[in-house]
Amino acid sequence: MEFLSVLAAAAAAFAFGAIWYMSLAKPWMAATGITEEHQKNIGSGPYFWAFVGAVLTAGMMRHIFAGSGVDSIGSGLLGGFGIGLFVAAPWIINNCAFEGRPSSLMFINGGYAVGGCTVIGLVLSLF
Repeated sequence: MEFLSVLAAAAAAFAFGAIWYMSLAKPWMAATGITEEHQKNIGSGPYFWAFVGAVLTAGMMRHIFAGSGVDSIGSGLLGGFGIGLFVAAPWIINNCAFEGRPSSLMFINGGYAVGGCTVIGLVLSLF
């Protein structure tokens, strides 16, 4: 059951990411300099790694939640939000800053980290 909850949470975060980046495709592409042609030619590799990353994140969050006694929807949402906002997003913002990326990319990618971790926290709290 624990592995299934991790997979379900990862799938939910992956779906959230698809919605997030599809709705922000134009500003994301402008901030990264990636073209539509490039997007058509990258293949499935990034999507594979995105799902692997979601599984790893969900697995560690499940471990943290189990050790911390997170056992309600409210605490799952708050825990996921906190991990996204105070752990994942600062690292993403740090990378973007040192790469000289636009601040819009910091908010787009950091926002996904916050939202994705929140979704993972919600799904994990349902199991």
